[in-house]
Amino acid sequence: MSDRYVNPLCSRYASAQMQGIFSEDRKFSTWRRLWVALAEAQQELGLDISDQQIEEMRAHVSDINYQAARDYEAQTRHDVMAHIMAFGDQCPRARPIIHLGATSAYVGDNTDIILQKEALGRIKDLLVGAIAKLCEFARLYKGLPCLGYTHFQPAQPTTVGKRACLWIQDLLLDLDQIEFTQAQLRLLGCRGTTGTAASFLHLFGGDHQKVKALEEKICRKMGFTGAYGVSGQTYSRKVDYFSLSVLSGIAQSAAKFSNDLRLLSHLQEIEEPFEEGQVGSSAMAYKRNPMRSERIASLARYIINAAQNPAMTASSQWLERTLDDSANRRIAIPEAFLAADGMLSLVINVAGGLEVYPHRMARHLEEELPFMATENILMYCVSRGKDRQSLHERIRVHSMEASKQIKAGGPMDLLERIGGDPAFGISGEEISALLEARQFTGRSQEQCEEFLAQAEERLGAYGDLPGIDISIRV
Repeated sequence: MSDRYVNPLCSRYASAQMQGIFSEDRKFSTWRRLWVALAEAQQELGLDISDQQIEEMRAHVSDINYQAARDYEAQTRHDVMAHIMAFGDQCPRARPIIHLGATSAYVGDNTDIILQKEALGRIKDLLVGAIAKLCEFARLYKGLPCLGYTHFQPAQPTTVGKRACLWIQDLLLDLDQIEFTQAQLRLLGCRGTTGTAASFLHLFGGDHQKVKALEEKICRKMGFTGAYGVSGQTYSRKVDYFSLSVLSGIAQSAAKFSNDLRLLSHLQEIEEPFEEGQVGSSAMAYKRNPMRSERIASLARYIINAAQNPAMTASSQWLERTLDDSANRRIAIPEAFLAADGMLSLVINVAGGLEVYPHRMARHLEEELPFMATENILMYCVSRGKDRQSLHERIRVHSMEASKQIKAGGPMDLLERIGGDPAFGISGEEISALLEARQFTGRSQEQCEEFLAQAEERLGAYGDLPGIDISIRV
């Protein structure tokens, strides 16, 4: 136990992989990699930087002397300067050329983009894993009839698989967005204090081509195709908004999935996994609460709200830069990714262990199909020469009476009323033939099969879909 606040995103929800992406080690080692890339590119373009200086820097990319950095920051009140000085202690030969011509945003902003791209990759893997699990579920139950609902009121039947395709389609739309956003990410590059690259132009004696080449080399060394066309001291904070908007979209889809499951759990048609020995309620021992679905909804709400932070930050930046974004971004961006990681891990876990109860679905269908079957009965009788208008009125009367009886606690006897009414001239056997549930699900099964063929073709682009490493603390 700790006597200080512990972030539950780390202690309860997010994976070790996502925590690693936003760890201090990853952040500050990336700063050092950027300093190495800067020195290498400057040397390649003719600045007086030796191989020994660069080798010294490379040797200390990962063994960060944190205590020295903390001590320097206590003096300077500047985190980047503190780490430059700490790095210089470990690299005395290279000390004079570390961070040469750069400003704090060179390491800070470029690192943020690098980590966001890696984090989006982790989220994409989880998203693909969730889609794959739901595709398996949808294919298994593509033809199982169930009652449809609009406004959470009984409506025309569908199938379990077709309903699952609604969840899958939302996630596939999110996959489109995450791939687009990831592909659009660029580095800040090396732009100096107001984005003009004046300091680098001075270093290269006014040679504009070398300044452009410097940035191109750094981008390639860090695995990017290029930098944003223009910037102030920082890259546009709209980029952060686009990244977190993707997470918000995924959260919206996950919340819809979890809300549907909670409704279906109430109906006792589909339930999330429930571990042996799991306790649903501290007071009501019999309860089996949809805790994982509720946790998905809870984390989704946090992520959707988190996306407002970069929106506000982007809208309030001043001219070439201001620092009122810093503290907000340190919290909002990592925590949105940590929450999305935990949320999608839960979606994969739930989707892979859904429990389906066909008998409950059949019972709900039996309760509502008599009302829905009246249209089929009407058409059948009209095809045998009966008058449509008079039968429509008879059905209306019988339906109202049957509905009153049900609400008073009586049995559903609408079909018996119709079968016993000589105006229809229809037998019980004929009515039963018109009541088969699959007659009411339209193209649900066919739509499911057609959609899954497209979805699975899309998933095929990701190879054999190796198992996603997730850990759920229920």
